[in-house]
Amino acid sequence: MTPDSLPKPEPKAIDEQKMIELKHLTQDAVLKGKPYGDERCNNCLYYADPSDSIQYCWHPKLRILVGEQWWCQWWEPIE
Repeated sequence: MTPDSLPKPEPKAIDEQKMIELKHLTQDAVLKGKPYGDERCNNCLYYADPSDSIQYCWHPKLRILVGEQWWCQWWEPIE
């Protein structure tokens, strides 16, 4: 099969629904793609594995994949 014979990828209804949900989540969470001073996801209590650059955030209000340099208002230091 050649690349020209593959169907053009198109977003599905679920993709649009997820985009809207995640957009609301980022607005409600004050989720930012850059650190806030020394506070960033990979040094937060809720970042599942600080050695990975993208990891699961298990904070009850988020529960999504985040980047190590991201930040949100629920940042908590690792004890």
